[in-house]
Amino acid sequence: MKINTLLIIVFSLLLSGCTPQPDKSVTIVNRPSVETTNSHYIGNRAPLLPDHFIKLPVGKVKPEGWLKKYIELQRDGLTGHLGEISAWLDKKNNAWLNTGGDFGWEEVPYWLKGYANIAYILDDPKMLAETQSWIEAVFASQQPDGYFGPDNIRNGRRELWANMIMLWCLQSYYEYSGDQRVIDLMTKYFKWEMTVPDEDFLRDYWENSRGGDNLYSVYWLYNITGDDFLLDLAHKLHRCTADWMQDTSLPNWHNVNIAQSFREPATYYMLTKDSAHLHATYNNHYLIRRTFGQVPGGMFGSDENARMGYIDPRQGTETCGFVEQMASDEMLLRYTGDPLWAEHCENIAFNSYPAAVMPDFKSLRYITCPNHVMSDSKNHKPGIDNAGPFLSMNPFSSRCCQHNHAQGWPYYIENLILATADNGVAAAIYGACKAQVKVADGTEITVHVDTQYPFEEQIRFRVETDKAVTFPFYFRIPSWTAKANILVNGKSTAIEPGKYICINREWNGGDEITLNFPMDFNLTTWQVNKNSVSIDYGPLTLSLNIDEEHKKVDSKESAIWDSKWQETADPSKWPTYELYPNSPWNYALVLGKSNPFTNLKVEKRPWPADNFPFTQDSSPIIVKAKGRQIPSWKIDKFGLCAVLPDEDAPKAAQVDDITLVPMGAARLRISAFPASYE
Repeated sequence: MKINTLLIIVFSLLLSGCTPQPDKSVTIVNRPSVETTNSHYIGNRAPLLPDHFIKLPVGKVKPEGWLKKYIELQRDGLTGHLGEISAWLDKKNNAWLNTGGDFGWEEVPYWLKGYANIAYILDDPKMLAETQSWIEAVFASQQPDGYFGPDNIRNGRRELWANMIMLWCLQSYYEYSGDQRVIDLMTKYFKWEMTVPDEDFLRDYWENSRGGDNLYSVYWLYNITGDDFLLDLAHKLHRCTADWMQDTSLPNWHNVNIAQSFREPATYYMLTKDSAHLHATYNNHYLIRRTFGQVPGGMFGSDENARMGYIDPRQGTETCGFVEQMASDEMLLRYTGDPLWAEHCENIAFNSYPAAVMPDFKSLRYITCPNHVMSDSKNHKPGIDNAGPFLSMNPFSSRCCQHNHAQGWPYYIENLILATADNGVAAAIYGACKAQVKVADGTEITVHVDTQYPFEEQIRFRVETDKAVTFPFYFRIPSWTAKANILVNGKSTAIEPGKYICINREWNGGDEITLNFPMDFNLTTWQVNKNSVSIDYGPLTLSLNIDEEHKKVDSKESAIWDSKWQETADPSKWPTYELYPNSPWNYALVLGKSNPFTNLKVEKRPWPADNFPFTQDSSPIIVKAKGRQIPSWKIDKFGLCAVLPDEDAPKAAQVDDITLVPMGAARLRISAFPASYE
């Protein structure tokens, strides 16, 4: 009787139209549509394949929250003051100010592409003026044949790697200023490149590995001018660049070359439409990680060059490698729309990169490792593949990373809000910001993003517009979240991880969208590295909270041979820090047999007053856990955390309470743990 009554009620509701109807404005998609062309922003023009996402001009996305704090720290720290202390940026006898100068060939553009973009994002008058002085020097350097910049002669040929970096600086400057001189200079330069015989083109090591950076700039100019010769140059660049399309090997195993050059075939694919080129980039990504990347944090063990037998998580990556990998991920996200690249970029940005610098951003580490328990100024070769004081936090630990580190966060910020081919908006990587973007018929809206992500589960968007306007808004749903949902003006819709949700509707000023990405624990077992494990909480990888002793030392005494100071620089204002462990680090993580996360308890703490969450003391999230020490796991003969012990290595009888913190907040850390299932 009760069942019949229930059936009658349900049937009556169906007839009366009370069945919940799906919101037809909300769809789940694998990629944003590229069937139309954006009317307001320069994307790829035919015959190039359309980008799934289009980057807004630099300065249109303004960071807020901890991201703004981060680039303010860069401005006030090493990035903003490097021109005052680095001899490579000294304006006396500088190669970019005098073609016969001795200093700054690579270092000036490395530094400028991050420094300038921070200036544009912050609208900082002092930084803008300094940027302009270098940009004017670039224009003045162009020669009658079209070549520009220093004449860096290698084996009788002009070496072009530094020019590739400076082209990116010019592209950002054009986005910010619209200065036609950029277009004129690049056109003349690329015509000069066309005159260089293939046998003399991109023959030197760095330029040969990194020709994809030049190719990217050729596309950028082609999309503005449509000059057909640029497509011929694109083909030339690909055939003269190192072969990044090998099935089971790479042209070389240098970590920075890999991080920025593995994308070259996918860049070329945008012209050829040959899926073999796109496949090659994915293959490169997984190839290096199958052996050398069996570690948390998204990178791979190549602390100069990847070497067989050196695959343990105590091997690290250059800071240059972190920021170049982030830039590659951002580019590939725009090319392909694949959420993989957004998620991977966040993995590096949140877990690997922050711990490579001191919290005041006044010194950095050349090499940072997933398992990193000593950060001194000693030479650890051959434990790491370079001879020098490469583990300490030194403002002059290496002339490449010292200058190149600056691009990481400004490039990340520029990709927080993107345009789409269908005159819409997308958020694929996340962070607090405010963006101005043109949609639909050209209406300019403002998108506000309010969040403390990745330290909270909620991301809040607000649309500001003077008039009602209809456009699609895309949001990436991370693969690691379960039971995610989205609220549009308070109305909830369940969403599918690993894809995009598209909301195509009429938007009004004050409309709000809230993404809820519930975070939980996830365990990864690294079989190649003795079945060690790492624990993620949402997008954050967790590391052992090691008590750090910070020892201040003289930066001149601890710097390597090519770290050169300006005569007027005061090293005492830019100290080096050595970090030593003041608590045990040699723990196996105690996990439950039936439920590995039984012993893990999340504790939420207040948001830090200084708005900087990437230190052990300020992290808003910590995790209480259990561990057993492994007495045989010690510092090895090279002064490094020894390789992971065998799974059956004897463990202490005593179970200790330990604390885990986000990997990006731990400058000393164990992130890949031996496991003890109990």
